[in-house]
Amino acid sequence: MAGKRILVVDDDPDIRLMFRLILESAGYQVGEARNGVAALILIKDSPPDLVITDMVMDGMGGRELIERIRSDERTAKVPILAVTGHPAAREQAARADAVFDKPIDRPGLLAKVSSLIDQ
Repeated sequence: MAGKRILVVDDDPDIRLMFRLILESAGYQVGEARNGVAALILIKDSPPDLVITDMVMDGMGGRELIERIRSDERTAKVPILAVTGHPAAREQAARADAVFDKPIDRPGLLAKVSSLIDQ
């Protein structure tokens, strides 16, 4: 896990901070993006080991971000964890590797992150 890089994509800065604190305390390096467009710019230069994305965001949401990541051969295999508090958004996350419900359960999140990065 040391040195593994995770990109957290969420339009809520408080949620991004929460993820950062949880993930950094477990030894991960964490980058942040406020929406899908910002995430794609960061991913293009240096794909992370995992993307955690909210599904409902202003601008480019999680569904389009997942589609764009999957359609680029450089990033198609990057694991994606979709996070949502909206039951209907689970369906939109079909191409993600896993879906995690809000509110966030810290032990469950860390177990899911570890399993996705170790795949």
